[in-house]
Amino acid sequence: MKIAVRYYSKGGNTKKLAEAVAEAVGVEAKTTEAKLSEDVDILFLGSSVYAAGIDKSVKEFIKGIDVKVGKVVNFSTAAILKSTYKQVAKLLEEKKIPMDKDEFACRGSFAMMHKGKPDEQDCKAAADFAKKFIS
Repeated sequence: MKIAVRYYSKGGNTKKLAEAVAEAVGVEAKTTEAKLSEDVDILFLGSSVYAAGIDKSVKEFIKGIDVKVGKVVNFSTAAILKSTYKQVAKLLEEKKIPMDKDEFACRGSFAMMHKGKPDEQDCKAAADFAKKFIS
């Protein structure tokens, strides 16, 4: 099974989750600047909420996918909104790339909110979440 992990993170919150997910599934976490170079069965895609939306680099990454992706599994951090699921799903639908109905989302620290998030427990939960897709 071919697996890839891509993420975008401004403050490091989503990067923490991406590294936990990647370690759990035995691949390297790469930023969305690293284009997919081959077909993958599962793409774990991490993003965050910035000003109520996902960053343009995530949008550009999705638009630039030109290999076969079996399905995308979303993971995200956010200080206020619940997750990035709906926004990512809409972009993937336009590309006719399936997205798993399950996702991992947790709070991310921003300014004075959610200090220390995601924490070690969140990273373990993200890793456990990812493992269920490869077992």
